[in-house]
Amino acid sequence: MTKTLLFATAAVALATGAIAEDTMSNKEIVGTFLGAVSQGDVDTIRELANPDYIQHNPFIPTGLEPFIELLPVLAEAGTTAENVRMFQDGDYVFMHNIWRNAEPFGAPEMVAFDIIRVDENGRVAEHWDALQPLVSETVSGRTQTDGPTEATDLDQTEANKALAVALVRDVLMGEDPARITDYISAESYAQHNPMIGDGLEGIVAAVEALTAQGNMFQYTEIHAVLGEGNFVLTVSEGQWNGTTNAFYDLFRMEDGMIVEHWDVIQPVPTEGLANDNGMFTGFDDVGPDSIRD
Repeated sequence: MTKTLLFATAAVALATGAIAEDTMSNKEIVGTFLGAVSQGDVDTIRELANPDYIQHNPFIPTGLEPFIELLPVLAEAGTTAENVRMFQDGDYVFMHNIWRNAEPFGAPEMVAFDIIRVDENGRVAEHWDALQPLVSETVSGRTQTDGPTEATDLDQTEANKALAVALVRDVLMGEDPARITDYISAESYAQHNPMIGDGLEGIVAAVEALTAQGNMFQYTEIHAVLGEGNFVLTVSEGQWNGTTNAFYDLFRMEDGMIVEHWDVIQPVPTEGLANDNGMFTGFDDVGPDSIRD
């Protein structure tokens, strides 16, 4: 079930004075921070985030005070966020969100993946994201965000991260595409990309269509792999539609196979940038080489 970005967590923390880094999990810190952003609660934002908050959204200035200065723009537009999924991998909290009245971000409704790093002092320290317009109709008939939301099989996190990386390298980067059936379930594969149907047959049909158009996705590098149990998010860079893109892919696993997929694809802008941090920097400790055996 979707929910407004952990407003309940924020309200409880504010009401009880429980905003203390040693009493809140990273998920609670991030949920309270985002609730404060949505409510324009500047005092709580300053309490929870570092002054040198690092921003990787290319259209938002880096630093906490420049970020706070943008809040009136969101308030005027009536922009709200709805959190669908929230997971944690160490210092990183990764989320699947829907933004409404989101014209400041480019469209009335946007689907997004957001990643926030919480530092060793329990402070919100760094943010990455990718957004694309939310569509009302998809090939599979599913939405871009529906499906399971709670992580299971927590003891399988590292194995599932390795599985996601192997799929991206072999299939999406073209190292050994014939191995697709080693990774994706032939019995059940739920697809949320708006242009691709369910099952292996949906992937095959999409690849054939894009290849015929000379416009197949070309993944070139995996920058980050984050997981909690049976959910894994990969952040990759590649080419599509003649532009460099950020590919955020969320996979759900069952019994050692990938059974569900959500994604967001955003072209990497080259003009009108508000910071020079880049959309892929800062992931040194969560790249593919960080996966434990």
